[in-house]
Amino acid sequence: MTDDFLNNFRSIDPFTNASAQSALNIGNGEKMDQHSSNVVHIRIQQRNRGKSVTTIQGIDEKFDKNKLLQEFARKFACGGNIVKHKEYGEVIQLQGDKRNGVNQFLIDNKMYSDGQIKVHGF
Repeated sequence: MTDDFLNNFRSIDPFTNASAQSALNIGNGEKMDQHSSNVVHIRIQQRNRGKSVTTIQGIDEKFDKNKLLQEFARKFACGGNIVKHKEYGEVIQLQGDKRNGVNQFLIDNKMYSDGQIKVHGF
């Protein structure tokens, strides 16, 4: 069997884009793991009956995710949860579409720069 045939069965992250892949290359030729990079992904997931969930993935370990969740819930008047994912680590979930608010919060508090945050969704 050829490598091309086996590539069809490998998992592909639909949220990865070409610029994110090139950003994972280090100058010395090594390649970083995508999940250990310093990029925060903010996504929206549609639920039933018009409900949606905002997920925040890639928050650095130096930040307390429980305190961030409390601040998000208070600031955006929504419920939230922290889910432990085996591949992505701890992911913060917020009720409703809070992508723009979370993005602005992370930039205003100087936790991340605009280039380190990727907002996904429609």
